[in-house]
Amino acid sequence: MSWLLPSNSSHHFLGLDQPVRIVQGLGSGSQGQVFKVQVGGESLALKWYWPSCLGRDPGLAERLQESIRRGSPNADFLWPLALVRPKAAQRAALGPAGRGFGYLMALRPASYRGAVEHAAGRLTISLQNVLKAAFGLATAFHALHSRGFCYKDVSLGNVFLDAEAGRILIGDNDNVEVSGRGGGAVIGTWGFMAPEVALGLSRPDGGSDLFSLAVLLFYMLTRHDPFKGALERAMPCLDLAARRRLYAEDPVFVFDRRDGRNRPDPIEHAAALLTWPIYPRELQQLFEQTFGAGLRDPGRRSLTGQWRQVLSASLDQRRLCGACGQENFAEPQAASLCWACAAPLPPPARLLGAAGVVSVAAGNEVHAHHFDPLAPEDLAQPLAQVVAHPQRPQLLGLRNLSCHPWTLHLAGGEAITVAPGETGSLAAALQISSPEGQLRVLA
Repeated sequence: MSWLLPSNSSHHFLGLDQPVRIVQGLGSGSQGQVFKVQVGGESLALKWYWPSCLGRDPGLAERLQESIRRGSPNADFLWPLALVRPKAAQRAALGPAGRGFGYLMALRPASYRGAVEHAAGRLTISLQNVLKAAFGLATAFHALHSRGFCYKDVSLGNVFLDAEAGRILIGDNDNVEVSGRGGGAVIGTWGFMAPEVALGLSRPDGGSDLFSLAVLLFYMLTRHDPFKGALERAMPCLDLAARRRLYAEDPVFVFDRRDGRNRPDPIEHAAALLTWPIYPRELQQLFEQTFGAGLRDPGRRSLTGQWRQVLSASLDQRRLCGACGQENFAEPQAASLCWACAAPLPPPARLLGAAGVVSVAAGNEVHAHHFDPLAPEDLAQPLAQVVAHPQRPQLLGLRNLSCHPWTLHLAGGEAITVAPGETGSLAAALQISSPEGQLRVLA
């Protein structure tokens, strides 16, 4: 591959006090190339545009400056940090690249892999971390929309996933724009574009983002396209006319409860048929809303706050099958059967806080919003985690991950202090008291 900026070369760009050293090229796309660089001892990424791209999108530099000025919505965006252009003396030396510009952003950690790897079934990830990643996506877009931005080009290719932590990063933020402004050459990716955008009836905005987000979340949870079923299987080829019909003119959700024309194929679409029943009914209903009434009416699409609330509640009701160890998300108050092995799932013990219930299952977490309904939902910073005894896994305890000691009140009236980092057994516990509030233990 021929790189626009040679490795080990140093460049003095306008707007930067220190030179940028090109370490190596990382990748190339339709808009430009991405490099690992060093600036003042810090490793960053630099995206440099093809000169031809700039002619197709004359407002790009202005949009980037607006994004830089407003700042990143939250830490899950690989957000533009600085716009860089070559100084006049360097333009000729850079050849064709000297007519362009680029922007600096944080370097993506090696633990993050493309979400396309997950959709293809090439990542090992727990269901708990799938839901955490989905919550992170909903939170990121909630923050983006709160800043008045829309993303415009939501797709699997722009999302990266840390399977071990359930965290996400969103790249390609040069397509982000103030919602409703309607500029830029990029309007979306087939399969993710809202029908009104795909049909040319409107430009991307926050409402179309909500549709695209739902498609992305469906991919994350089921590893399947929400509109690829029997209708797509009947098409001779998925050319532009077929895509327009499938995704814009007559889209039918594969699990539409009133229209069964587009059901998944038992062999070709086995992942969708396996995963869809795993998730709580409240979560399924958010997809049905967006891919039902929300197909034609953007005002009826599920909102980012609704996704956050239901995904968080789904994580709270996670429990493990005693027979096969598989994760289940059935209602915690009800007895049910494991989706993987059909073994009975007795109702679990629960932790009741001022703002929610958490099933007692190894790996489940307690967060600030369980104590206080007004606390921000930040799944990256749990206050406690349910853990299993290393020799007797049926015995569960609560590990204190906060900075304060807790008090564990036992059935016999005894009170035990649980210091930060320590674990208190839940076997005889009635209540946990902490500076954040109280949790009651319900058998």
